Amino acid sequence: MTVSDAIQLIDVARKATEAYGRPDLKAKLTRTKERLSDPSVRVLVVGEFKQGKSLLVNSLVSASVCPVDDDVATAVPTMVRHAAAPTATLVREPAGGGEPERTQIPIGELAKHVSESGNPDNRQRISYAEVGLPRSLLAGGLVLVDTPGVGGLGSAHGAATMAAIAGADAVVLVSDAAQEYTKPELDFLATAMQMCPNVVAVLTKIDLYPAWRRIADLDRAHLAAAGVTTELIPISSAVRQLALRTKNKELNEESGYPVLVSYLRDRVLGQAEQLARRSTGQDISSVCEQLSTTMRAELSAQENPEKAHELVARLEKARTAATGLKERTARWQVTLNDAIADLSSDVDHDLRDRLRTVMREAETLADDADPADVWDQLAKWVQHQVTCAASANFVWASERAGALARRVAALFAEDGQVALPDLPVATAGPAPRVAALEPPDIQRMRFGEAVLTGMRGGYGGALMFFMPLSLIPGLAIAAPFAAIGGALLLGGKQLKEEKQRALQRRKAEAKMLVRKHIDEVQFQVGKDSKDLLRRTHRTLRDHFTALAEEMQTSMAESVAAAQSAVKATQSERGTRIGDLKAELERVEHLANRARALMEAS
Repeated sequence: MTVSDAIQLIDVARKATEAYGRPDLKAKLTRTKERLSDPSVRVLVVGEFKQGKSLLVNSLVSASVCPVDDDVATAVPTMVRHAAAPTATLVREPAGGGEPERTQIPIGELAKHVSESGNPDNRQRISYAEVGLPRSLLAGGLVLVDTPGVGGLGSAHGAATMAAIAGADAVVLVSDAAQEYTKPELDFLATAMQMCPNVVAVLTKIDLYPAWRRIADLDRAHLAAAGVTTELIPISSAVRQLALRTKNKELNEESGYPVLVSYLRDRVLGQAEQLARRSTGQDISSVCEQLSTTMRAELSAQENPEKAHELVARLEKARTAATGLKERTARWQVTLNDAIADLSSDVDHDLRDRLRTVMREAETLADDADPADVWDQLAKWVQHQVTCAASANFVWASERAGALARRVAALFAEDGQVALPDLPVATAGPAPRVAALEPPDIQRMRFGEAVLTGMRGGYGGALMFFMPLSLIPGLAIAAPFAAIGGALLLGGKQLKEEKQRALQRRKAEAKMLVRKHIDEVQFQVGKDSKDLLRRTHRTLRDHFTALAEEMQTSMAESVAAAQSAVKATQSERGTRIGDLKAELERVEHLANRARALMEAS
């Protein structure tokens, strides 16, 4: 059963809600249709710097949309989706909130805005670029996101990418065949597996490295040892590009791209459609249950008028319970409010604790060595540790939010079984940026500066020894030699002290930059986590409140129908029983179609 069949079934259900006077249920199905009509399936292409991510995206869509060059790095995420004609749009998130600002540009000028050379450090403040192309691969709703690789997975950009993964439908980790997986790549993969249902590893540039098969075997062994269960697909973008130009099917097969395309179509798009159909079927089944509740209550009263008063009493009790679920004092409401507050505090404390640990270890490393000698290694280590800490915090927050949702649903379900809503996990943009760790001014003392420093100290030392001795009779002849010795002694002492002071300044500056970087990461990632919890709170509150309102409306109509059934005559009762049974049969038929939609593969 296709998505179009599911949309037709929704339309049938909406007509039923109109016929039975349930505008609240119609509005629910309208939202379901809107969700189903948006087929977007986001696939994030991530990886270390210069691994071939942009070329992979270009080869998939058979167009040069993402800038590719040995000296060009992607600085801004680029989303490639289907469109009737080629288009390019720059999207900027306003600082004060509100609707994003969208600026359409010629597609040929895209590199000026999304590359590190054309837009260094994203000075244009672009959130992401959006490209539309008329391609069959994208027609089913596939959206490819080329993420920045500046700094690699172990940098602050890696933390931003990890936050975006939570809202992705699939992740493609790109690594070239020059070497086996690094620890940052394995850590990234393991964390991504916890946040996204579909993660596939792609080994690029197999045309450049004859030993790529050995690298692939090593990578698979690393994945198995790390407990990461994902597929590894070797590809060659250069061979793919040649196959596209020459229209050579054998070369295209050799490039490995057909395997990747099949994965995206079958595993990613296919699974997304299946989940969408299942969610749609659940919504229609819920609507059918609400409609049939009123009909069954009236049918029971019509068939057994002598027991109508008992039925009305039970329905009144159920309506009171449904009304109570909307009150702020309801158990699920109290639990949700308290747990969100506690969780927000716990997540913030967890992030601070992780980053404080990184800061203490970084300061210890800076104290144990000269930053001028180890800064590059220290910066990479700090960026990797900060990324791991931020990613672990975000994953933990997502897991705790999911557990909270299940706990609230269990409390709400005490008065009836309910479906758990889809929790919001995506951030405002595809990959919000976090500033990279700034390099310090850690130049050593130059030769000229050392000479001048020594001369300043030596001048004072020479005067200190020469003047007293020159005034003492008999020792004046030794004064010049004493002055030279004093100059060397105090000059060397001052030079040594100045080097120590310079070393301490370098260490202090390195620590200050690390603290500044960690503070900025904490600010950005902390906001992302808090935004996630706020959206989770609103989603759960609105979802269960809407369910309570639906239950209350159904119970109220059931009470009214049961009460009116008591006043019906015998002939009216017989006619109404037949009508109710026919209507229940139609609703049950609709429910059976919804169940078939959920079970369709």
